[in-house]
Amino acid sequence: MGYQAFHGTIIHSRGPSHLSILERALLIIDPDGKIDNLVQAILPAEVPAALSQLGIPSSTSVHFLTPSQLLIPGFIDTHNHAPQWAQRGLGQGMHILDWLDTLTFPNEARFRDPAYARRVYTRCVAGFLQQGVTTASYYGSLHTEATNILADICLAAGQRALVGKCNMDRNAPAYYRDAGAEASLQDTEACITHIRAIDPEGKLVKPVLTPRFAISCEPALLEGLGKMARANPDLPIQTHFNEAEQEIRFTAELFPQFNGSEADLYEHYGLLNERSILAHCCHMNEYEMRKLKELDCGVAHCPISNMTVGGGFMAAPVRDFLRRGIKVGLGTDSGGGFSSSMLDAMRQALIASNAREVMSQGKDKGLDISEVFYLATLGGARVCGLDEKTGNFEVGKEFDALVVDADAPGVMTMLEDEDSASTIFNKFIMTGDDRNIKEVYVCGRSVKP
Repeated sequence: MGYQAFHGTIIHSRGPSHLSILERALLIIDPDGKIDNLVQAILPAEVPAALSQLGIPSSTSVHFLTPSQLLIPGFIDTHNHAPQWAQRGLGQGMHILDWLDTLTFPNEARFRDPAYARRVYTRCVAGFLQQGVTTASYYGSLHTEATNILADICLAAGQRALVGKCNMDRNAPAYYRDAGAEASLQDTEACITHIRAIDPEGKLVKPVLTPRFAISCEPALLEGLGKMARANPDLPIQTHFNEAEQEIRFTAELFPQFNGSEADLYEHYGLLNERSILAHCCHMNEYEMRKLKELDCGVAHCPISNMTVGGGFMAAPVRDFLRRGIKVGLGTDSGGGFSSSMLDAMRQALIASNAREVMSQGKDKGLDISEVFYLATLGGARVCGLDEKTGNFEVGKEFDALVVDADAPGVMTMLEDEDSASTIFNKFIMTGDDRNIKEVYVCGRSVKP
């Protein structure tokens, strides 16, 4: 792969409240897929001279974006259940534990069949890439072979991914439960070994420790995973945290020694630190807020599933997370969330934040479009521990990007001659879909199915 360059309107986040809109910009990608330079305010006719001055080969392929096109970073899905790809939209309105028992566990048990796992995961990864998800943090099923297949597919498709075998040795049906803590830990080690073997440098695919939640793990399993986390400081950790009242009550019954604090529970077992990706975090008290900030944990905000599966209309305190400097990104929670679209997740995050503003009597102001875009890109990269690699277009990062065509056939709000770049961007975020995502790149490589 040689040098590449893009010229036109380039939009990315520099922080939660800093949306950078660069018109007539030139972004250069080196042969390793990394961003070499970002030149601002340059006319198309000036591009050849600029490349020459920078020592870039004259043979470099330059993509000149049209006025209706934008270049934005790829979306980062911080919480995704890959086995639930085929059950999206089912069980809406059910309480979380009932939803797991009656719908999700029977579905995930099917992944004991490697052929079925390959069929679903192939569709799943392709579907997310089609929708611009260049990075995903995936929960697999509890099956070692199926989880390894998921990692293989992500690598072959070119998607950046964290992939974890789901740990669960209690409070699940006998047909879908690890044989015990020792067996679960051995299977986890096998998955880690496989993923490190297929991508030794962790360039695209990395393993992630994945205790489903404390309810599904015996203390010995949590303890073993904590030891694994301490022995492998490069391993991220993902789990569900303070998701729903039903789940919180059951967790407190199982672990009474922690007085209802999931933060103390996971910290006790060595699973709460700067590498932790905590899904949902809907019901937070002051103590646990301080604990997440102190330990530099990340939050995967899943607004769609929070409002449709779990039990109640749950609006996580995202404004408070941002105010405190707690890392937060967006997750589709595909399966629990009826939509696999990060665009839908952004829109629902706006709605949830408006509800939270009412609930907090105006203390937690609603989010704006630039903030939810941050959550879907750079915020998610920070949550996943990947912000030195991806999330925006800083020089030196890898080129994970989407070419958006706001004038593509579809149902996005029509463009008008007077539309500014900001207006086009807002129309895409609020009304666009995968038909407007024309190209998808990960580490400089085109990966759109």
